[in-house]
Order: sequence, then structure tokens, then C-alpha cells
Amino acid sequence: VSTVEIEVNTPAASVDTELSTLIVPLLKGIIYKENDSAQWSALLDLKPRIRDYLAVIGLRLALDEAEGYAFLHSANEDFEESPNLPRLVARRPLSFPVSLLLALLRKKMAEFDASSGDTRLVVSRAEIVDLIRLFLPDSSNETKLIDQVDTHLKKIIDLGFVRRLKPTSIGQEPMYEVRRILKAFVDTQWLSDFSARLDTYRTHKLALSGASTDE
Repeated sequence: VSTVEIEVNTPAASVDTELSTLIVPLLKGIIYKENDSAQWSALLDLKPRIRDYLAVIGLRLALDEAEGYAFLHSANEDFEESPNLPRLVARRPLSFPVSLLLALLRKKMAEFDASSGDTRLVVSRAEIVDLIRLFLPDSSNETKLIDQVDTHLKKIIDLGFVRRLKPTSIGQEPMYEVRRILKAFVDTQWLSDFSARLDTYRTHKLALSGASTDE
């Protein structure tokens, strides 16, 4: 007696596959609505199931529908108190110049949001250089300063907070879009505290420059 084998795709198996195609990219980095609208729609549809799954492995889904991004972070902020549990989302220490540039870009975004109805903050490299120039050691070598800024920008691009835009003409100055997700990592309170420290540093630096001039 011959038998016929058939494959039955159950709803559960289908959903598991869908979960995998969303959870794997989330474990790798940030999902943006603008990059893949179909993926974003699936993420919204399966959001409760994704959160249930992530809770088992100690992760939480951070999703902002208005801004159009999603990422993962540890469910327990006091994770260090449980040394036997592995951290799936690694913390990355940032250098002072990178932290400074992130704070300056976040401050510029806040000013942009307050004065513009647009949602895309696009800045040139020259604008970024001018933002950070006052807080870096004085240098008469403009090329060296630009190289330093490019190095810091590359790190920020790798972190997903900024993306370089394709040039629209030959010889165009590099242009960058500041991603909205920066708001999730640099909140208004952190920005306020950091800005206060920057103002103190700037005042101190100007005072030193004035003293050197007098001498």
C-alpha cells in the first residue's frame, strides 16, 4: 500500500518564522520604518508576541511608532547586579568627543524641532565642525580638525544615530541626517545636565584664552 506524504504549514509554524525574521534583525541593531515598510508593518502586527518572547531572554522592545524606529535594550536596568546572567545587548563606552558630538547634535535637534515643522534634520560637515570646534583643543590645522570630526562621525554612524546622505552633485560637501532615535538615548534631562557642564567648560576655556591674550 503506497502512502502519500503531504506537508501542512500550521499557523504556529508560520508565526514562528515571522518572529524569527523580526527578532534576528532587532538583535543585530535598529529597525527603521523608512527602510522597510513591510517589515515595519509585521513588527507592529506581532508586537505583543515579540515582547513576550524577548521577556524570556531578559530583553525589552523599545518601539516609537511616531518616530518610526525600534530597538532592544535590557529589561532590567540593574542587570549588573545579576552577574550570572549574560548581557545580550552590550553597553558601549563612548569617548568624550563622541559623547560631546552626540549631545551637540541632540541639542540641535531640539532646536530644530522647536522651530521647524519638518522631521528630518540634515546638517553639513561644516556645520558639525562648527558645533564642536569650540570644545576641542585649539588648532590652527583645519584639515586635522576635519579629520578628527570625520573619525567621530564614523563612530556615530556605526552606532546608528547618523547616516551619511548620497551626494546629489559632484563635489558636494558631505551631508548627514541625524536619526530621530537619538532622542531615545539622549533625553532632555541628560541633555540639560550635559549642557550645563558644557557651558561651564566653555566659560572656563574662554577665560583661559583671555588670560593668555592679556599676557
